[in-house]
Amino acid sequence: MFKPIATEKAPAAIGPYSQATDVGNLIFISGQIPLDPSTQAFVSEDVKEQTEQVMKNIGAILHEAGLSYQHIAKANIYLDSMDDFSIVNEVYASYLSEPYPARAAVEVGKLPKGAKVEIEAIAVKE
Repeated sequence: MFKPIATEKAPAAIGPYSQATDVGNLIFISGQIPLDPSTQAFVSEDVKEQTEQVMKNIGAILHEAGLSYQHIAKANIYLDSMDDFSIVNEVYASYLSEPYPARAAVEVGKLPKGAKVEIEAIAVKE
């Protein structure tokens, strides 16, 4: 069985899902888009600012679980345009340190609410 993780410091779920779930020693963080948790609106249309907000949302969920970015073992990045890869990669990297988590980055047809970036992650408790 799993335990849901929720915090008001990350956007509320916009569908039938939890912000994250705690399953034993793993935390599965749902895909985060660049919503400001206080307004549930995009922080900006700029992909750099959107990525910053996505990483902050992930950080808030990790904090609620008693973890940090260094506990992320795997991340998936979804982009509405691979042309934004280098910008997203730069912001993403600024929140992490070696050893970096395993990762995939793919371009998709469309993201929720028209976001430019969405990131989901799996973290491991020590």
